[in-house]
Amino acid sequence: MPLSPSILSVLSEDLLVRVYGFLDPPCRKKWRLVSKEFHRVDSLSRTSIRILRVEFLPALLSNYPNLSSLDLSVCPKLDDDVVLRLASHGAVSIKSLNLSRATALRARGLETLARLCRGLERVDVSHCWGFGDREAAALSVAAGLREVRMDKCLSLSDVGLARIVLGCSNLSKISLKWCMEISDLGIDLLCKKCKDLRSLDVSYLKITNDSIRSIALLPKLEVLDMVNCPLVDDDGLQYLENGCPSLQEIDVTRCERVSLSGVVSIIRSHPDLQHLKASHCVSEVSLSFLHNIKALKHLKTLWIDGARVSDSSLLTLSSSCRSLTDIGVSKCVGVTDIGVVGLARNCINLKTLNLACCGFVTDAAISAIAQSCRNLETLKLESCHMITEKGLQSIGCYSKHLQELDLTDCYGVNDRGLEYISKCSNLLRLKLGLCTNISDKGMFHIGSKCSKLLELDLYRCGGFGDDGLAAISRGCKSLNRLIISYCGELTDTGVEQIRQLEHLSHLELRGLKNITGAGLAAVACGCKKLDYLDLKKCENIDDSGFWALAYFARNLRQINLCYCSVSDTALCMLMSNLSRVQDVDLVNLNRVTVEGSEFALRACCNRLKKLKLFAPLRFLLSSELLEMLHARGCRIRWD
Repeated sequence: MPLSPSILSVLSEDLLVRVYGFLDPPCRKKWRLVSKEFHRVDSLSRTSIRILRVEFLPALLSNYPNLSSLDLSVCPKLDDDVVLRLASHGAVSIKSLNLSRATALRARGLETLARLCRGLERVDVSHCWGFGDREAAALSVAAGLREVRMDKCLSLSDVGLARIVLGCSNLSKISLKWCMEISDLGIDLLCKKCKDLRSLDVSYLKITNDSIRSIALLPKLEVLDMVNCPLVDDDGLQYLENGCPSLQEIDVTRCERVSLSGVVSIIRSHPDLQHLKASHCVSEVSLSFLHNIKALKHLKTLWIDGARVSDSSLLTLSSSCRSLTDIGVSKCVGVTDIGVVGLARNCINLKTLNLACCGFVTDAAISAIAQSCRNLETLKLESCHMITEKGLQSIGCYSKHLQELDLTDCYGVNDRGLEYISKCSNLLRLKLGLCTNISDKGMFHIGSKCSKLLELDLYRCGGFGDDGLAAISRGCKSLNRLIISYCGELTDTGVEQIRQLEHLSHLELRGLKNITGAGLAAVACGCKKLDYLDLKKCENIDDSGFWALAYFARNLRQINLCYCSVSDTALCMLMSNLSRVQDVDLVNLNRVTVEGSEFALRACCNRLKKLKLFAPLRFLLSSELLEMLHARGCRIRWD
């Protein structure tokens, strides 16, 4: 009797592509294993990819012909030679390229990539500390670039920026954050040549009012970020009063010379402003500010953290800006329940509220927020010491859409409070650091009901132990970030349960003196996706734990071993086996000799990007090794 055909065989390719579009990334990985047809649909449909090992790049580019976005930021061995070998396979149709932290890539490789990706529109070279004027000139070959991100390219000067501006005049978005060699001259040329700029980030630059005058001439600029620009003052912001007619978002956070009058000048001339961030530069919310902000009918975001805000000011502000969805008043002197209650009643569409360090806020205000702002997604209450289980009860009852809750250093939080919080079933991020009144019982509540939790911070929560950690590990299987540093009651018994968290990528175990090699071995065996591990001051872990880590934790990219009892042999094995490690802290390793450090660093020097070492080793390690690390783009911090 002939076998009946599979139902999958009658589905057209169009239908399979539509089904594929509804799947999340983990399901797509399983999808392509079902059949050759499913694999083909995956190959044709995939448009973005993140490469972990650069040696697989040519094969992946041929298997996925419709890729438009390529992320090479985590490839530890990406350099000019690799790119030149890749060029032999011909041009690719990549439009977006992420080269962040590719510190070994220089001008020759960048120019090759720019020519190889003929349709390149977006590129990210952030934190490439070797990216300078020659590299910028190479990148300018990609004339079609529209978005460039060069954050913390410390060697980039006005000369390099000029080459990019002249070669890529169609730029619409550029970020120069922390590019400390950029001056007014470079910004002036940028603004003259790139009239289509819509987004500009000049945060932390030592530019003056002259740059703001140039920026004011950009007719299409919508987003301007200028965080902590110490030389810009109110006179500079007044240039914006008559310029940038399309401005919708501005961030002047921590601009120390900017005062309330400068912020008011921006508000006065831009009625379509939607996002205003002026944290720690506005000293006081004045009547002039309140009068002018009434005109911003579409304002959605307002950050005035650190200002003096009276209850009456907050009430006036909230009644004038009822469309607010995000407000930050952390560390604001004068904020009490009266103002917060009024804010909750007037701004019922709030999604994000930051009340950190508002010490006079009590349960009454939290209850009003929970009852009025039913769409609240993020609530930050760090160091709000007057909040107790009563306020948390209201959050549990009414804040059903809450995704992030920060209760760091709220010592009124206890087990009953965690029971109420656990009713927020959509919670993704929970911070409970320094909450010393919670025990295993509270952990049971979180573990049993917050199954969607992705991040949990329990820093210095000394009241819970192994049973509580086991409950979290059983119930919160989606966790990808866990911080349990200095939780002194934890032992191997509890830490071994972490192996159940298969999706865990970030783990901090700093200062856990009761765990040994057995506990670390269990974590290494179970958490295969770990890419960040902090073991600082875990003094009782012996070599057996580090051997297990070397064998199983092959995805580790960043590790802190300061003050650990690792030996020469174990350290060498770790550094040679962890083929993706890029950032290592190795201070005060009492069992490691100079020769052991030398061998370990030679085993991984071709992939390291950041390294922290004990200061005396600067004069004991070979100059050949240090030169090799520098040539590969590794930044060394001596401690």
